[in-house]
Amino acid sequence: MNVAVCVKQIPSAETPLAFDPTSKTLVRTGPLVLDESDSFSVEMALRLVEQSGGGDVTLISVVPDGETQGLRTALAMGAARAVLVSDPLLSGLDALGTAKVLAAMVRRLDADLVLAGTESSDGYTGTVPVQMAELLNYPAVSFVRHVEISGDHLVTERQTEEGFEEVTCPLPAVVSVTAGVVEVRYPSFKGIMAAKSKPVEVLTVADLGLEADSLGIAGARQEVIALEQAELRPSGEIITDSGDAFETIVERLVSWNIISEHQ
Repeated sequence: MNVAVCVKQIPSAETPLAFDPTSKTLVRTGPLVLDESDSFSVEMALRLVEQSGGGDVTLISVVPDGETQGLRTALAMGAARAVLVSDPLLSGLDALGTAKVLAAMVRRLDADLVLAGTESSDGYTGTVPVQMAELLNYPAVSFVRHVEISGDHLVTERQTEEGFEEVTCPLPAVVSVTAGVVEVRYPSFKGIMAAKSKPVEVLTVADLGLEADSLGIAGARQEVIALEQAELRPSGEIITDSGDAFETIVERLVSWNIISEHQ
């Protein structure tokens, strides 16, 4: 079982966010870390390979500046190798452009299954996995919480508002994994050391045979119109208990129609 996992590297939460003044898109230079939501798809891929008794997990990622720190974290978890597309032409890439690049990378791999997170933490549409599946002409299953391989078919449990539904489809397929569905392993010291020597193939847009004018800001189908500071929420009311605070609390609950006045 060979599984490709789409991994996004994002600015660390400890780093102040910066936006390009022209494109109004997030600046993704400097140290990048593994998106936590993608760690769940990496973990699920590793478990599927272990259960199948053989195969590899290959990471695929897209960044404009060659950063690999986030990839090394996923490699330390147990992935065998990574393929990174790094090119200045990717700056300002939108969801469809990202799907085009990832789909082109998948075509180069002999993968039985493609896993991805449902959405990224730093700017999300939730559309990239299904767009990629459409470009590849693969079945797509979203919001998946459990995956099993049955011969040449995939059996999944897909989360819904009412519970879950079982979806079966042929392989290869693209599956987006819901965050929190598996317990993610911590990289061991041995894994961290091994990750330093695992292969990371770096490609450019030209290597993938993609047209430059269909990517980045030039080919974006989405545009950020404006950036605004989020409104600050007003502070909550503090009730000092002098023995009758319960009366004030009951009055508030009644006024908000949470409880009835006659209860």
